[in-house]
Amino acid sequence: MKERLTRLKTVRKLIKNYRIESQEELLGYLQREGFEVTQATLSRDLKLLKVGKISDGHASYVYTLPDEDERRESEQIYIQDFLRGYVSIDFSGNIVVIKTFGGHADAVSNAIDALNMEEILGTVAGDNCIFACLREGVSGEDFLKALKLRIPELEDE
Repeated sequence: MKERLTRLKTVRKLIKNYRIESQEELLGYLQREGFEVTQATLSRDLKLLKVGKISDGHASYVYTLPDEDERRESEQIYIQDFLRGYVSIDFSGNIVVIKTFGGHADAVSNAIDALNMEEILGTVAGDNCIFACLREGVSGEDFLKALKLRIPELEDE
């Protein structure tokens, strides 16, 4: 877990400090920093960080990070999706069950994933219900507290 957060910070630093054109090039930089990571993991990291590519003004494209305003705006959209779709949250052990209005589970699950909460290992969405697996040592109460920090509008149940 700590390695993932450290790796994400390193990816951000590398993109800010170097002109990187490809995942292969970024993988090389990460290896020099001491990270052994697969292309699939790096691809997920780039998606999570919302990394894009922009023209360098010549004949190629380079990686870029969203600015803070874009990141906050994007996060607000996910929060609204969550608030619009969820009905209730309950938990047992390391499983959280989030009930949603019909057809909203996918949007609510995407919102949780996009918020990149450290407490969540992963989510699975149906039509009106989401199962989220918590990381080892994280309780349902811990998750709910962290979620309320991210989404203060969340109603107490």
